[in-house]
Amino acid sequence: MSEGGHIRLLSPDVANKIAAGEVVERPASVLKEILENAIDAGATQIDVEAVSGGQRLLSVSDNGSGMNRDDALLSIERHATSKIHNAEDIEAIHTLGFRGEALAAISSVSRFRLRTRRQDDLAGTELIVNGGKLVDVKDAGCPPGSLLEIRDLFYNVPARRKFMRSPQTETVHLRQMFLLQALAWPAVGMSLTLDGRKTWALAAGATPRERIRELFGQELLDSLTPVEFQEGDIHLAGFISLPPLTRADRTEQYVFVNGRPASAPVVGYAIAESYHSLIPDGRHPYIFLYLIMPPGEVDVNVHPTKKEVRFRRSTDLRDAIIGAFRQTLAGAGSAFVAGQSSPGVTAPVLPRLKIDDLPMSRIFSYPRIPEADKSPPVPAGGVVGTGLSGSLRPTEPEAPQSPGNAPIPSAKVRSGPWAWCRVVGQVGGLYVILETEDGYVVMDPHAAHERVLFEKMLRAVEQGAVESQGLLVPETVELPPRDALYVRKNLELMKRLGIGVSEFGGDTFVVDALPKGMNGMGIREMLADVAQHLETLGERGSHSRWREEAIAQAACKAAVKARDRLSLVEVEQLVSALASSEMPYTCPHGRPTLIYTPFKELARKFGRE
Repeated sequence: MSEGGHIRLLSPDVANKIAAGEVVERPASVLKEILENAIDAGATQIDVEAVSGGQRLLSVSDNGSGMNRDDALLSIERHATSKIHNAEDIEAIHTLGFRGEALAAISSVSRFRLRTRRQDDLAGTELIVNGGKLVDVKDAGCPPGSLLEIRDLFYNVPARRKFMRSPQTETVHLRQMFLLQALAWPAVGMSLTLDGRKTWALAAGATPRERIRELFGQELLDSLTPVEFQEGDIHLAGFISLPPLTRADRTEQYVFVNGRPASAPVVGYAIAESYHSLIPDGRHPYIFLYLIMPPGEVDVNVHPTKKEVRFRRSTDLRDAIIGAFRQTLAGAGSAFVAGQSSPGVTAPVLPRLKIDDLPMSRIFSYPRIPEADKSPPVPAGGVVGTGLSGSLRPTEPEAPQSPGNAPIPSAKVRSGPWAWCRVVGQVGGLYVILETEDGYVVMDPHAAHERVLFEKMLRAVEQGAVESQGLLVPETVELPPRDALYVRKNLELMKRLGIGVSEFGGDTFVVDALPKGMNGMGIREMLADVAQHLETLGERGSHSRWREEAIAQAACKAAVKARDRLSLVEVEQLVSALASSEMPYTCPHGRPTLIYTPFKELARKFGRE
């Protein structure tokens, strides 16, 4: 290098402060790093105390393995760690921490004190570091484990300190970080004290179910259903909400990979795909998901904060999540509890089950209408219909039919959330009222009919019985280059889906047939959507996603329309068909088909309780 060059090595103090900018964003990120170190040290009890959102003081004590003096001194040096020893270890990390940067970064931007002792040592060690400079090292009397105190965070970095939020905001972030780690490690006892007030005191040795109850309450836990799946070396377990219980955001979706709170695009996509056609757009389920995989299959060395991970076999994981969630939603979908909802939560719409561990088709087993009764004479004010296999055609009502005009039989059921139900009638020219043993159900016939037709059409596609219908005039469609590429590579898949499409030169295609019942769809938009799903998911995912969206649209167009007055027999047919469907609670677009109200709620409103 020529004399007077501009490139020089940074001092350790400056390097540590730069590293702190990556690792230490706010007090909550400090708490994350210290909690992970405590858990890696085998702690079974961790106590956290914070003052002014952690800006004045953040103290974390644990009963882990502790350190001797030499290890304590090394722990505040950059790239000093006990977690890995060589480059090969990075390929299979089984600890939460491994970079060896956290304590060095934290101590460089705070007034830092560490007290630590191993179980068999007679005395512990105390280190005091101010702004990255070691001030004192001495023996200390302390219990086994470690105590870290971080005071005046960013006191020596004014540019960073001015970006700190108010103590109230930082407290919220601290609580959220504590909650994440408490959920990730339910067997570890944890406590959180904020400004002298005990906020949480969580018992050690808890199960995920017990920890969720401690943090979120029994009411939310009762509204979740367990999910568990294992295939090869992929094991997932946890709790998910069924379609009636949703939020407007994803803040209550918690994913843990080998005990690490983390995110990954493939996991988020799999969750959304699992609930597709079950919940409305813009709504999101509650998720508490624990993924266990061999460390070598997970890349955690993506970002200094380790917020995001990558998977070597992301396709297998995606399929496992979708399969497990779909099976759980179909098999335990009726295990909901009706009750009051918290702010921002859509309340469940069905009563608590009285029978557990049965598939929906058995839980909802209304008696079928006898074949001879499917074509009854047209009653006054009723409709002429062809049953659920076709459309319902309204007639001019001669006189409104009321429950008093004719006896309405009770529909006995063999098993289900109620012992019997009775069709009361149709109100508002639309909604159907069903009486049950302990409440009443309001059914939206249009949404219910959509669900029935949707599942019927979907079964036809899955069984390879898709009927194509030729277009009177073939349509020529020109696509953007990227969309055209994926359509061109998957013409055979398109044909299996019932789409008659062929190349016309360049990025132009000719479409001469569509699946039966889907003629009203925009062809250009349809091909663009299919191309997008092909790019995102590949053939398997695109086939499933596109066909569900297309079939949902066809079912909506073919379903009974609002204001169609139904006869009693047709209502019973619809109730019977809906009850035997896999997911009777929502239409393919996620709107509810049934809303339940218990008699106890009516009694409360009338002042009878």
